[in-house]
Amino acid sequence: MSLRRLSPAPLALALSVGLGLAAGPVAAQTAVDGMDVVSLRDSGRAIAGDDAISTHWRGREWSFANEANRATFESNPSAYAPGFGGNCPVALSEGARRPGLPDFPVVIGGRLYLTSSGAAQSAMRADPDAILGRAATAWANLKN
Repeated sequence: MSLRRLSPAPLALALSVGLGLAAGPVAAQTAVDGMDVVSLRDSGRAIAGDDAISTHWRGREWSFANEANRATFESNPSAYAPGFGGNCPVALSEGARRPGLPDFPVVIGGRLYLTSSGAAQSAMRADPDAILGRAATAWANLKN
């Protein structure tokens, strides 16, 4: 597991000065549209994270509403990161790959999933076992 706390602006400035490059930070890919996944999983509410309170994990920048949520995430990131890489499980179960949205979260068995619409969220809540089973098979096939 690779976690590191970085402030992107000073790092980019140091790299640009050290390498003689023009100023201008290269942005890391933001996870979950900058929403705090700890709040999202634990309360079901999409709360915007603060870019100054973030951590880097698995190639993405994860932002949090407060230091406590960042510490919680850092203690066990896979418990808070959305299932299926943030892809909508309903779409996966239907053979499509579609990004989930933090506006339509579903927590099943303590695991956060992001669905792509209100209809997908309702479907996921109505039949989670069947959808998750089909989505897991599709996700495994996509990863292979």
